[in-house]
Amino acid sequence: MYDLVADVASYPDFLPWTAAARVRSVTPREDGAEVMEADLVISFKLFREKFGSRVTLWPEDLAIDTEYLDGPFKYMQSEWRFRDVEGGCEVGFSVDFEFRNLLLQKAAGLFFFEAMQRVVRAFEARAHELYGAKP
Repeated sequence: MYDLVADVASYPDFLPWTAAARVRSVTPREDGAEVMEADLVISFKLFREKFGSRVTLWPEDLAIDTEYLDGPFKYMQSEWRFRDVEGGCEVGFSVDFEFRNLLLQKAAGLFFFEAMQRVVRAFEARAHELYGAKP
Protein backbone atom coordinates (compact mmCIF):
# COMPACT_ATOMS: atom_id res chain seq x y z
CA MET A 1 0.00 0.00 0.00
CA TYR A 2 2.90 2.32 0.74
CA ASP A 3 4.17 1.88 -2.85
CA LEU A 4 0.69 2.52 -4.27
CA VAL A 5 0.32 5.84 -2.42
CA ALA A 6 3.93 6.85 -3.17
CA ASP A 7 3.32 6.40 -6.93
CA VAL A 8 1.93 9.92 -7.42
CA ALA A 9 2.46 9.82 -11.19
CA SER A 10 -0.20 7.06 -11.45
CA TYR A 11 -2.93 8.97 -9.60
CA PRO A 12 -4.76 10.04 -12.80
CA ASP A 13 -5.20 6.33 -13.64
CA PHE A 14 -7.50 5.69 -10.68
CA LEU A 15 -8.17 8.68 -8.41
CA PRO A 16 -11.43 10.55 -8.93
CA TRP A 17 -11.11 14.17 -10.09
CA THR A 18 -7.35 13.82 -10.74
CA ALA A 19 -6.88 14.98 -14.33
CA ALA A 20 -3.07 15.00 -14.41
CA ALA A 21 0.03 14.42 -12.30
CA ARG A 22 3.63 15.43 -12.88
CA VAL A 23 6.61 14.59 -10.70
CA ARG A 24 8.96 17.58 -10.86
CA SER A 25 11.83 15.99 -8.94
CA VAL A 26 12.82 13.23 -6.52
CA THR A 27 15.75 13.87 -4.19
CA PRO A 28 17.19 11.21 -1.87
CA ARG A 29 18.23 12.40 1.60
CA GLU A 30 20.97 11.08 3.85
CA ASP A 31 18.42 10.01 6.50
CA GLY A 32 16.85 7.47 4.08
CA ALA A 33 13.89 9.63 3.09
CA GLU A 34 13.15 10.83 -0.44
CA VAL A 35 11.64 14.22 -1.18
CA MET A 36 9.40 14.42 -4.22
CA GLU A 37 8.01 17.64 -5.65
CA ALA A 38 4.89 17.01 -7.71
CA ASP A 39 1.95 18.79 -9.34
CA LEU A 40 -1.62 17.49 -9.44
CA VAL A 41 -4.42 18.88 -11.58
CA ILE A 42 -7.79 18.45 -9.90
CA SER A 43 -10.88 18.79 -12.09
CA PHE A 44 -14.48 18.75 -10.88
CA LYS A 45 -17.25 20.19 -13.07
CA LEU A 46 -16.24 23.84 -13.69
CA PHE A 47 -13.42 23.73 -11.13
CA ARG A 48 -9.94 22.92 -12.49
CA GLU A 49 -6.86 23.76 -10.45
CA LYS A 50 -3.21 22.78 -10.39
CA PHE A 51 -1.34 22.61 -7.12
CA GLY A 52 2.17 21.68 -6.15
CA SER A 53 3.25 19.60 -3.17
CA ARG A 54 6.40 18.45 -1.46
CA VAL A 55 6.01 14.78 -0.61
CA THR A 56 8.42 13.26 1.89
CA LEU A 57 8.63 9.49 1.55
CA TRP A 58 9.83 7.54 4.59
CA PRO A 59 10.15 3.95 3.26
CA GLU A 60 11.67 2.49 6.43
CA ASP A 61 8.94 4.03 8.64
CA LEU A 62 6.18 3.32 6.09
CA ALA A 63 5.09 6.95 6.23
CA ILE A 64 4.37 9.69 3.68
CA ASP A 65 4.05 13.39 4.58
CA THR A 66 2.79 16.00 2.15
CA GLU A 67 3.05 19.77 2.38
CA TYR A 68 1.63 22.37 0.05
CA LEU A 69 3.87 24.43 -2.24
CA ASP A 70 1.60 26.43 -4.56
CA GLY A 71 -1.93 26.63 -5.97
CA PRO A 72 -5.43 27.39 -4.69
CA PHE A 73 -4.88 26.63 -0.99
CA LYS A 74 -3.89 28.81 1.95
CA TYR A 75 -2.34 25.63 3.32
CA MET A 76 -2.58 21.87 2.92
CA GLN A 77 -0.88 19.03 4.79
CA SER A 78 -1.49 15.31 4.78
CA GLU A 79 -0.04 12.29 6.52
CA TRP A 80 -0.15 8.64 5.54
CA ARG A 81 0.88 5.89 7.95
CA PHE A 82 1.04 2.18 7.07
CA ARG A 83 1.25 -0.78 9.40
CA ASP A 84 1.45 -4.42 8.43
CA VAL A 85 -1.26 -6.48 10.09
CA GLU A 86 -2.19 -10.11 9.74
CA GLY A 87 -3.73 -10.59 6.32
CA GLY A 88 -3.07 -7.06 5.08
CA CYS A 89 -2.17 -3.49 5.89
CA GLU A 90 -3.69 -0.89 8.19
CA VAL A 91 -3.66 2.60 6.67
CA GLY A 92 -3.95 5.85 8.59
CA PHE A 93 -4.64 9.03 6.63
CA SER A 94 -5.22 12.60 7.76
CA VAL A 95 -5.50 15.81 5.77
CA ASP A 96 -5.91 19.45 6.75
CA PHE A 97 -6.40 22.26 4.26
CA GLU A 98 -8.02 25.60 3.59
CA PHE A 99 -8.72 27.16 0.19
CA ARG A 100 -7.75 30.78 -0.50
CA ASN A 101 -11.13 31.34 -2.15
CA LEU A 102 -13.99 31.48 0.39
CA LEU A 103 -16.49 30.11 -2.16
CA LEU A 104 -14.29 27.06 -2.82
CA GLN A 105 -13.80 26.57 0.92
CA LYS A 106 -17.57 26.55 1.54
CA ALA A 107 -18.16 24.19 -1.40
CA ALA A 108 -15.43 21.85 -0.12
CA GLY A 109 -17.13 21.73 3.26
CA LEU A 110 -20.34 20.52 1.63
CA PHE A 111 -18.86 17.51 -0.13
CA PHE A 112 -15.54 16.88 1.67
CA PHE A 113 -16.60 13.76 3.60
CA GLU A 114 -18.12 12.12 0.53
CA ALA A 115 -15.10 13.07 -1.58
CA MET A 116 -12.66 11.56 0.93
CA GLN A 117 -14.74 8.36 1.03
CA ARG A 118 -14.50 8.13 -2.77
CA VAL A 119 -10.74 8.69 -2.65
CA VAL A 120 -10.28 5.96 -0.02
CA ARG A 121 -12.43 3.55 -2.05
CA ALA A 122 -10.35 4.37 -5.15
CA PHE A 123 -7.13 3.46 -3.34
CA GLU A 124 -8.73 0.24 -2.05
CA ALA A 125 -9.93 -0.70 -5.53
CA ARG A 126 -6.48 0.04 -6.99
CA ALA A 127 -4.86 -2.18 -4.33
CA HIS A 128 -7.28 -4.95 -5.25
CA GLU A 129 -6.46 -4.51 -8.93
CA LEU A 130 -2.66 -4.46 -8.44
CA TYR A 131 -2.18 -6.83 -5.52
CA GLY A 132 -5.35 -8.89 -5.28
CA ALA A 133 -6.08 -7.30 -1.92
CA LYS A 134 -9.66 -7.24 -0.67
CA PRO A 135 -11.38 -3.88 -1.28
